[in-house]
Amino acid sequence: MDRGRARGHAAPHRARRGRDLHQLPRPGPPRDRGGGVRVARVAVVGAGTMGHGIAYAAALGGCRVALTDSRADALARALERIRELVAGGVKRGKLTEADGAAVVQRLRADARLGAAVTDAEVVIEAVVEDLAMKRRLFADLQDAAPHDALLATNTSSLSIAVIAQAVRDPARVLGLHFFNPVHAMRLVEVVTHERSDPGVIDRAVAFARQLGKEPILVKDSPGFASSRLGVALGLEAMRMLERGVATAEDIDKAMELGYNHPMGPLKLTDIVGLDVRLAIAEYLHRTLAEPQFEPPRILRDKVSKGELGKKAGKGFYSWSD
Repeated sequence: MDRGRARGHAAPHRARRGRDLHQLPRPGPPRDRGGGVRVARVAVVGAGTMGHGIAYAAALGGCRVALTDSRADALARALERIRELVAGGVKRGKLTEADGAAVVQRLRADARLGAAVTDAEVVIEAVVEDLAMKRRLFADLQDAAPHDALLATNTSSLSIAVIAQAVRDPARVLGLHFFNPVHAMRLVEVVTHERSDPGVIDRAVAFARQLGKEPILVKDSPGFASSRLGVALGLEAMRMLERGVATAEDIDKAMELGYNHPMGPLKLTDIVGLDVRLAIAEYLHRTLAEPQFEPPRILRDKVSKGELGKKAGKGFYSWSD
């Protein structure tokens, strides 16, 4: 796929609206089209790991959520996972029974893209990391969704500007990069590009805060802030393991206890998926041409053997128990 123009963009056009697009607006009511404080209707496109997590987080945030995917089996699995998340929240005392039931009632699944997004205020794309696929989807979304709906991609590394080129009004498109598991991770990267509209950015920031998240603004560049840093750390941890510097457990413990990371880089790679990490590393190495992003042999070997991490039962750790 053509990712050749995924490098950083020119400086934002600050003069036209009088505010630096890279500065977070102060907390306050979003300047949405209805003048209201909260987003009421959200559509999530893609029912995989991130899609169902985003849908759950939005429902927890009080939104009515339409989850859509062309695969009926994926929708069924996503709804089952969301019900499991609700049950887990109730069991741990994070949700009351009534709150859990309300979350489930705010969710619906619909395999028809048009029907799912027809009245959405915010549409979040969470399909696979394929630039051509995302561009085709956004070309469809611009007519299927309301003309003033915010169109967001959850991509972790692909160029927002290139995705936005697929629609007639690129100003309505930006990145909303959530982290896995979505309900537990507070960070959301709001990724802007040179044609971003300040009002759209404000709406995105306010929406992230509505979901209880902590947004940061990042300019469109390969890997944004989080993936670029996280992948570099993870790949170096793999090289250390490859060279016998320490075990996977001790490398992770070094970061958890020495730097207060909640999870070490190798365990985190297992959670994210080794195939996902490999794809991002290859993209960053190709676009940035920097040696630290070259995937180590141990990562390629594990992916080729199907050792993709927690979802496959084995990665750098065994998850069979």
